[in-house]
Amino acid sequence: MKKLYFLLPLVFLACKSNPSAGGINESKSVSKPIEITYKVKENEVSNFLKYLSSDELEGRETGTKGIEKAAVFLEDFFKKNNIKPYFATYRDTLTNFKAPAFNIVGVLEGTDPILKKEFVVLSAHYDHIGIEKKQQPDVIYNGANDDASGVTAVAQMAKYFSETKSNKRSILFVFFAGEEKGLLGSKSLVQKLKKQNFNLYTQLNIEMIGVPMKRDYLAYVTGFDKSNMAEKINEYTGKKTIGFLPKEAEYKLFYRSDNYSFYDVFKKPCQSISTFDFENFEFYHHVSDEFKVMDIPHMTSFIQEFLPVVTKIATTPTEEITMNK
Repeated sequence: MKKLYFLLPLVFLACKSNPSAGGINESKSVSKPIEITYKVKENEVSNFLKYLSSDELEGRETGTKGIEKAAVFLEDFFKKNNIKPYFATYRDTLTNFKAPAFNIVGVLEGTDPILKKEFVVLSAHYDHIGIEKKQQPDVIYNGANDDASGVTAVAQMAKYFSETKSNKRSILFVFFAGEEKGLLGSKSLVQKLKKQNFNLYTQLNIEMIGVPMKRDYLAYVTGFDKSNMAEKINEYTGKKTIGFLPKEAEYKLFYRSDNYSFYDVFKKPCQSISTFDFENFEFYHHVSDEFKVMDIPHMTSFIQEFLPVVTKIATTPTEEITMNK
């Protein structure tokens, strides 16, 4: 997550928020949640996350050798799972960064001849903040939660769709570079897509889902009141998957991750989903944000619970997720 300069001194002083605040109203027209027989494998989640957050990648700072290794890893994952490059290659060069830097972008064409002209974007940022310059025992910012966890979730969703072919709409899978530098990867990509008249339906950006919250809902969306996304997600899962987190609104997290770049250009429902609630993780932008403190069963369960969501989003006859007026 892009650095919250004003937030860090306050993170551990945050007051408990009311989990029921801003509860979601039941949809007037609720469809029955679909049953997903596909099972996300815990060992695959673990292995993917472990490498992406390993010391070998040296904190994945944009423009470094470490993030280059991460890029190769993600390209190989797409190839293995038959996700095609959206551009000539998987690498989308950033236009706003001095050193060579790349988003990794894959696409899975929709199965419906009409709906495939519409796109769903599933995304996360694969960069982090690199190596600490001060001498200390541990100098690598591994970024396991921020945001190797989100990348892992999107990768598993890509694998799911590749195997099930259950997407009537086309899906763009994006791993952003430069998020920690000021949302540079997403800002660069949206300008190219806009010039192509990219037909965006919605974007789900996954940000920091490595540890669970102690609340009566699984996750929250940024910009809760900007669209009906939270309500529709809960309808699609048949449970209270998404709740309102007051701290998210207070710190305006909607504007602090790659969803905002897409919203700013397309004015469509583009929101981030997270389980980082300012109380459950003390290693934000810290060298101890490592694989060993991630909750793999939670991550696996999170991905599994979102499969009906991404499936419904990719298959509904009409665009059900809409901006609030």
